Amino acid sequence: MGNRRITLHELEDATWFSYGSIHTILPDNLHIFKVCARRAPRMLSDDLKLSRVSISGAMLTRYHANPEDFHFRIVTCDETCPESKQESVEWKHVTKKFKSTRSPKKVMATIFWDSKGVIHIDYLPHGTTMNGEYYANLLKQVRQSIKEKQRGKIRRGILLHQDKAPVHTSRAATETARECGYEILPHPPYSPDLAPSDFHLFPRLKKHIRGKKFQDDDELIAAMEGFLGDQHVEFF
Repeated sequence: MGNRRITLHELEDATWFSYGSIHTILPDNLHIFKVCARRAPRMLSDDLKLSRVSISGAMLTRYHANPEDFHFRIVTCDETCPESKQESVEWKHVTKKFKSTRSPKKVMATIFWDSKGVIHIDYLPHGTTMNGEYYANLLKQVRQSIKEKQRGKIRRGILLHQDKAPVHTSRAATETARECGYEILPHPPYSPDLAPSDFHLFPRLKKHIRGKKFQDDDELIAAMEGFLGDQHVEFF
C-alpha cells in the first residue's frame, strides 16, 4: 500500500507469485481493486441537440464563405492534465468507512493553438486556482504571443474557440476577450467532440506520454513540449 499505483507486472517482479495468482489474490482475498476517475457523458436534451445542429450549421456556412480566412483566424484552447487518468489509477481497499485522500499534484496546462501550431502554453502553479481573472490574464498573454508568432493574425481578427467552462465564460474573461479584439465563436455546451483540443490534440499528447514515468514536473513538461514541437504543421 506504500505505492498504490504499482502494476500487476511490477508486483510479479517483486514477489514469487505469478501474474495470474496476484490477479486473483488482490480482489478475492485482500479485497483490493484498482480504480480511476472516469468521464461520464451527458445525455443531451432535445434543446441541446438542436443547439449543436444550429451552431454547427452556422460555422459550416461561415467556413464555406471563405475557408482559408476562417482557418487562419481561429485560435482554440483548453486545459488538460497531460498525465492520463489511466496513469493515475490507484489500488483501494474495500471498507465500510471511506477516508478521503489528497490527490497527487498534477501539471495543469492551458494550450492555445491554431492551424499552424502551438501559440501559447501556460502551466498553472501548484496551489493556484484557475479562475476568471487568471484566465483573463492568459488571454492578454496570448495576444502578445500571437503578435510574435503569427504576423497579420491580429489585423485580420482573432476567432477564439473555447468551451463553456465557467472560467471561459466569466465576466472577467469575456470583458478581456473584447478588449483584446477577440471574437468568441459559439460552442454548444457538453460537446467535447466538437472541441479540437478534446478530440484531436489531447488524446494524442496523452498517448505519447502514457506509460512513461517522470521524476518531476520539468521532465513531464519537457516531454509534452517535445511532442508538440515535433509535429508537422499538417498535424494542426
